[in-house]
Amino acid sequence: MSAAPRPPEVPRERRPVRIGRRLAVGALLWTAALTGAHMALNVDWSSIVNQRLPPSQRKLNVAYIPVTCHLACPVTDFISRYSLAGNLFIPRMFQGFPEIKEALISNRMQVGFMVAPMAIALRAQGVPIRIVYLGHRYGSAVVVQKDGPIQSVKDLRGRIIAIPSRFSDERLIVFKALKANGIPPGNVRLIEMAPPDVAGALAAKAIDAFSMGEPYPAQAEIGGFGRILFPAREYWPDYMSCVVVVRQDVIDTRPDAVQVLVDGIARSGLWLDEGKPHREHAADFVGRYYYRQPPALLRHALTMPLDRVTYTSLSPRKPDFDMVRDLMIETGVLDWKIPFSEYVDTRFADAAGRQTAWKYEPGSGKAE
Repeated sequence: MSAAPRPPEVPRERRPVRIGRRLAVGALLWTAALTGAHMALNVDWSSIVNQRLPPSQRKLNVAYIPVTCHLACPVTDFISRYSLAGNLFIPRMFQGFPEIKEALISNRMQVGFMVAPMAIALRAQGVPIRIVYLGHRYGSAVVVQKDGPIQSVKDLRGRIIAIPSRFSDERLIVFKALKANGIPPGNVRLIEMAPPDVAGALAAKAIDAFSMGEPYPAQAEIGGFGRILFPAREYWPDYMSCVVVVRQDVIDTRPDAVQVLVDGIARSGLWLDEGKPHREHAADFVGRYYYRQPPALLRHALTMPLDRVTYTSLSPRKPDFDMVRDLMIETGVLDWKIPFSEYVDTRFADAAGRQTAWKYEPGSGKAE
């Protein structure tokens, strides 16, 4: 038998082409793997699925910013994912209240956490929203430079003070403190600034003080460049800052969905107020997964001391809101006495008063 013919030798110049193809295929596979991992980790598939449902079946989109007054929003989302019902709504983080206002008006968001005066002003202007619950009590303060010259409220004369909005309780705190100390409001300069920016502005000495909710007072304390001049409760007992507002069309057509949301937030408040371990766990998962803030910062704001903020007794009360409304009129951001019943719907908070705290412990993997 004759020997089988040898296959022709591949010309040397073709080998690099074959190797190049292998490298290209490998690069494509690696890119696909990275893309898949990114989508698995960073894409909110629940939101995408939610948008494909009929409007009457969709979970509500809820807007918040990274402050402790809105903490019950991510806490509810995190814990409810371990329950049989799954997540109760779709949370969306914003950086400032003006953006939340526009998202509510355009119906990109059906629910939002916002400062109470802004909610009252929007309703007075005819925007169809209602307040259904509070975010928390206390938790705001006026903060000054640690080694600066401001030692008392009277030293605020001629100073620049940052506030989150002209429609904010933090602005009203400043006015109440000035009035109590006999200082005309025109003796200070108030500027609006997004909450995440105020600590850096104080550290850079671009402002003399800020009036803001936690964790930004805590950030100034931890950073060593700021100190609390006075907490809100010093001039405003039972102080409240942010509220939960819902579009009127959602209240009218989907009251059950609104009740589920308020019940979940109320349960989270009860859970947070059960003690330090729950506060510390919330600081960890909210800081890492929602606010993108150091958990140590939130731990300081939530536990130093524990009553620095509270998450119970959050039903809207008429005397509280009458005072806010009247202060808004006095300080020139509201021009008529809009009745409490025009901008607050108490039904959902009343019903949520029967709720109990979530049964959830770190590492348990279940909630009920």
